[in-house]
Amino acid sequence: MPKKNLHRPFTADPEMLARLPDITGNEINGVGEEQVRQPSMVYWAPDPDDIAFGKVQKWFYKHEPKDPELMKVRARRGPILEAPVPDLVTDRTERAPHDWTAALESFVETGDCERVGVARMRPEWIFDHHETKFSNVIMLGVQHNYNRLKSAPDQVAGTDVSHQYNRAAIAAKKVAGWLRQQGWDAEPVCGPMVGKILMIPPALECGFGELGKHGSLINPEFGSGFRLGAVLTDAPFAITPKREFGVDDFCSRCRVCEDACPTFAIKPKKEMVRGEYKWYVDFDKCIPFFAETSGCAICIAVCPWTLPGVGLKLAAKLARRDKPLQRGDTSKS
Repeated sequence: MPKKNLHRPFTADPEMLARLPDITGNEINGVGEEQVRQPSMVYWAPDPDDIAFGKVQKWFYKHEPKDPELMKVRARRGPILEAPVPDLVTDRTERAPHDWTAALESFVETGDCERVGVARMRPEWIFDHHETKFSNVIMLGVQHNYNRLKSAPDQVAGTDVSHQYNRAAIAAKKVAGWLRQQGWDAEPVCGPMVGKILMIPPALECGFGELGKHGSLINPEFGSGFRLGAVLTDAPFAITPKREFGVDDFCSRCRVCEDACPTFAIKPKKEMVRGEYKWYVDFDKCIPFFAETSGCAICIAVCPWTLPGVGLKLAAKLARRDKPLQRGDTSKS
């Protein structure tokens, strides 16, 4: 039996509902579309007036609790984003592709981020109102403080979300600056505001984990408790490989995030979204509670993989479970 959901039933604030546009967020996101296409901006616009859900985004800002710690962390974001990156130098440093990628680990060693990876740019990752000349995407992951995240959806968790986005932005600018000082052009991309690209697909591609039922990444080391930053560049990095460790099958059997979601936005089955059959969270069911709680984050906090020390054990257990099946398949071939 699932635990009683203290957030159900949920009734959305009429003021927020009055700000919903005629078009649904699921339509904008391409739910049911069988053709691959570039994504469209649905939320977290740098200028809310540019999007259909702009009034909802503005309401989110006004409705946010004026918690002193949260406001202090949010106030740091502007200076981080406005800080210039170093000028591009004319003399290029040359390295072998694998040496470039290995050099990224120094940013993990210094604590700027907890994970790095590299993927080749794909057109379907670039928002339809943007373009980019860069061929590579460097992904950066920063880990949540679980003791703060587990309090979601209150402002303690919301403050840690904001803090980790700040860390990701600082790391992205630092990596971009490092590259530019070695003669390679680079552009930082910082969430949650929409940049030029989607963050999750390249993170999946470069080995950060697998997509969970709750629409977020899961990996054995951090579960779902991490945030992303990115750097676009043409520096000749070697790509880092994808990883699969049983999350997809696990999520098909697990209902923890489904049962914890206040608005039933997390579904038991995958959907077709812009030509890809995948886990998808119903945007239009999610956004009312998300907007009223400074970003919610319940689903990533309750995910079994997010519990400290659990993810690696789960991955090992799933690997052991699959080994007899693999041996059996081999013997039949």
